[in-house]
Amino acid sequence: MHTHELRRSSERGQADHGWLQSRHSFSFADYRDPEQVGFSDLLVINDDRVAAGQGFDRHPHRDMEILSYVLDGALEHQDSLGNGSLIRPGDIQLMSAGTGIAHSEYNASPREPVHFLQIWIVPAVRGVTPGYQQQRFTAEDKRGRLQLILSPDGERGSLRLHQDARVYAGLFDGAERASLELGGQRHAYVHLARGALSVNGQRLEAGDGLRIRRAERLEFADGEQAEVLVFDLRPNELPRRP
Repeated sequence: MHTHELRRSSERGQADHGWLQSRHSFSFADYRDPEQVGFSDLLVINDDRVAAGQGFDRHPHRDMEILSYVLDGALEHQDSLGNGSLIRPGDIQLMSAGTGIAHSEYNASPREPVHFLQIWIVPAVRGVTPGYQQQRFTAEDKRGRLQLILSPDGERGSLRLHQDARVYAGLFDGAERASLELGGQRHAYVHLARGALSVNGQRLEAGDGLRIRRAERLEFADGEQAEVLVFDLRPNELPRRP
């Protein structure tokens, strides 16, 4: 039997660091909620706004798949592999931390804030060689459809993820509709980054998250300038941690 569980944007954890305004869909840093400790292999969705000229100093990660998805502005990335890039709206960056990687993330603008999502997915294997991938998916790629952006095998031009998970991004407005077949044997998580959208008849507003267990398919309709991320996940639950 499938279930849908909606969590409103206002129910998320929040942190105010002055230069950083963050909303946490799941437990992270000082925000701890034993009922909100990831979903399947999806561990973190942080909705971050970083003030002009500010950012995260170099810090380490290991054994985590880290997706950065910029909504507004530009994020400057540098890491211990020697990669440096700007991530703008439409750019998808995936960092596989593996045995260990350090990176910094700064707002590239001295004047404008940057708004981005940082998403962590637990890998299926530990100790992989650290890696970095970045690719651009245009608004046309996502308009009125679900564009595959991450997958285990890099299919259809997506970035390769060390986990049995697929991540899609879509833009929906007006009469635009799409569906995603899950076959009833998967979990899914829908994060609405902006706008408004109906998913299987459930109305979502910006920042809302929808947990879906064992659904046959997802139907997306009635978008109002909506930008959505959809996670097709293994039907397992992460153990609850205190």
